[in-house]
Amino acid sequence: FLSAADILPYSIRVLFESSIRNCDGFLVKETDAMNILDWKTKQNDVEVPFCPARVVLQDFTGIPAMVDFAAMREAVRNAGGDPVKVNPACPTDLTVDHSLQIDFILKNQEMEFGRNRERLQFFKWSSKVFKNTSIIPPETGMAHQVNLEYLSRVVFDVKDFLYPDSVVGTDSHTTMVNGLGILGWGVGGIETEAVMLGMPVTLTLPEVVGCELTGTASPLATSIDIVLGITKHLRQAEVAGKFVEFFGSGVSQLSVADRTTIANMCPEYGAMLSFFPVDNVTLKHLKHTGFDEAKLEVMEAYLKAVKLFRNDESSSREPEYSQVVQISLSSIIPHVSGPKRSQDRVAVNNMKSDFQTWFQIAAEKQNDIVPVQYEGNQYELSHGCVVIAAVISCTNNCNPSVMLAAGLLAKKAVEAGLEVKPYIRTSLSPGSGMVTHYLSSSGVLPYLSKLGFEVVGYGCSTCVGNTAPLPEAIRNAIKQGDIIACGVLSGTKNFEGRLCDCVRANYLASPPLVVAYAIAGTVRIDFETEPLGTGVNGRSIYLRDIWPTRKELHTVEEECVISSMFKELKEKMEKGNKRWNSLEAPESPLFPWDLKSTYIRCPSFFDKLVISPQPIENAHVLLYLGDSVTTDHISPAGSIARSSAAAKYLTNKGLTPREFNSYGARRGNDAVMTRGTFANIKLLNKFIGKPAPKTIHFPSGQTLDVFEAAELYQKEGIPVIILAGKKYGLGSSRDWAAKGPFLLGVKAVLAESYEKVHKSQLIGIGIAPLQFLPGENPNTLGLTGREQFSILFPPELSPKMTLDIKVYLPDDWKQEKILNLL
Repeated sequence: FLSAADILPYSIRVLFESSIRNCDGFLVKETDAMNILDWKTKQNDVEVPFCPARVVLQDFTGIPAMVDFAAMREAVRNAGGDPVKVNPACPTDLTVDHSLQIDFILKNQEMEFGRNRERLQFFKWSSKVFKNTSIIPPETGMAHQVNLEYLSRVVFDVKDFLYPDSVVGTDSHTTMVNGLGILGWGVGGIETEAVMLGMPVTLTLPEVVGCELTGTASPLATSIDIVLGITKHLRQAEVAGKFVEFFGSGVSQLSVADRTTIANMCPEYGAMLSFFPVDNVTLKHLKHTGFDEAKLEVMEAYLKAVKLFRNDESSSREPEYSQVVQISLSSIIPHVSGPKRSQDRVAVNNMKSDFQTWFQIAAEKQNDIVPVQYEGNQYELSHGCVVIAAVISCTNNCNPSVMLAAGLLAKKAVEAGLEVKPYIRTSLSPGSGMVTHYLSSSGVLPYLSKLGFEVVGYGCSTCVGNTAPLPEAIRNAIKQGDIIACGVLSGTKNFEGRLCDCVRANYLASPPLVVAYAIAGTVRIDFETEPLGTGVNGRSIYLRDIWPTRKELHTVEEECVISSMFKELKEKMEKGNKRWNSLEAPESPLFPWDLKSTYIRCPSFFDKLVISPQPIENAHVLLYLGDSVTTDHISPAGSIARSSAAAKYLTNKGLTPREFNSYGARRGNDAVMTRGTFANIKLLNKFIGKPAPKTIHFPSGQTLDVFEAAELYQKEGIPVIILAGKKYGLGSSRDWAAKGPFLLGVKAVLAESYEKVHKSQLIGIGIAPLQFLPGENPNTLGLTGREQFSILFPPELSPKMTLDIKVYLPDDWKQEKILNLL
């Protein structure tokens, strides 16, 4: 086994280890392990089970899962069993991070806590009564960050038994943990609940694309440049639905922050996951996050023993891959965006020529100079001069490395004797107090201040045009000489005239490049051949002389930023917060359902459990839909429209529209979610002919809300089905996109094709996903949707078997076309 396993990709080795450890002859069989071992010939050909080490949830998707577990306890009690035995079998962590909704009624965190009190009390009860369950309280952090910074084990140690950490979650960005060497990806809510109950995830043995990183990144390339460059290459490589695994000499140049960012962007390039095996960079990072030294030694020894540790040495044998994509880091060069639109990318080494191309300055005017007096000194303005320079830490520059790069560059510049001209409007707008904290703790904040980059506050500033006015003398000089002046900022918006009406060229750049252009005083500079300025002793200082190396950045980031951030998070986790700690919750094994609650309700899934598919007789079509129906069309997550069935329900409960909150916040109430099913105002039902959450109840001929029509069908004892086109169920893997139709009485969906995860959700909840034969659809079969359908399922079902479906017309019964059951 060992020799055969040595050539497996590291990610497949994790699947292999799990199959051996969990092999019970029932859920995981010996043949499954052998299929994984024979991955090279069996990829894309067989399905294999995988038992992840843990589950991670955020509260929007976590609350319906925990409500279902509470309902299971009720069902077990009603069946005469012991409800206390109902617990997640797989360790489950739930982070309360999606509750915050920014709207006009929110004034502070206290009000937000109050609005979500019912949900939070339910979470508090769950944390007390369910074994194997950990609830991370609100105000701690985002689920993915907490997963990385606190929950990740890398290697599990259960009573001295070691095995690799792995995880599935209910969010597509669960893939972020692969940057730590932890195999993980997002699955649907119903699949997640199955894993929580001890069932494996089933996946087709995937292709693994080896991404070989070679070469050395340009000294001026920031982490953002590298991440976006790799993302672009992978998008072009068509890796959709595949595993991606990184190897090569360039991997060691990437920090864990870089790796997790690349892994987090899997949805952007379509990969199922992007895996970075544990190596020395990972261990060094874990050391700085506070991992116990003894545990790290055991971890390293274990991973090396089971061949899950990536060796940095070039002599070590690399695994075999389905295909290899080569990316040379030296091909990734720094860019800026501008001068008028963020989508216009300019290579830094082409700035001078690109500036001329954009503005077509006549030859005789290219070297125009306008003298200006400012604060008692004489300066000269010319085309391309920088008059605004703003370092902003938000959205696209939240990676600590780029802000630290700006600080280290400023430090070296000051030490070399460089300055920023005083007429340039410089500013520093950190995205949060944490940014200021790590700039200060690393010792670079004073140097930024010396160059004029003072902290101006925490909020949107230069991006939205909140720039201090330019000195009047500078404005006059620009207008007098018709000078094309420039602004450089590390934000997201650079529309012409937004920064200042006399600044015609605006560039988006990384934070260190903002500082560099401010020192140079112009964008018309070739950093390779032209100096930024003159330093002490009259020596010319080039950008390469003061640009921090990636090694310097990684060292400062790990020692000053990572350790500080993780220490603060762990202290917060240990202390909790006052509101959560003081929140009272019951401790009874069964949840005391409040019949008046509009957030938490015992769902009816377990009222009538059916073991095998029941025949569907004389079903009407509830909805006749087209192509690309998304899970948002099926089960909205946003605000609750005032005219919707859910709004009527909440109004009858005494709530005002201000108190409706969102569908996402009310996923613990099946009455709201069922009424919200197909309530999207953009839903296009062919029966109606225009976007609206409406349908026709055929027995009466009435046009009703989808919920009202379904309710009427159920009262009449008439089953319903859905007709749809291609790609039914696109989008987020939302469990209520299957649960909602189930509670509406939908027994089957007849579509041309399905999104894979949603199809699994339908099967999991008990709705049959039937597929038309290739080339056939409702139109080619002459279906109008006004027919009635009868479907008989054989005792033994198997994928891709054909079923005969009877389509009833007003005049007679007849045998219609054959459909595929997938």
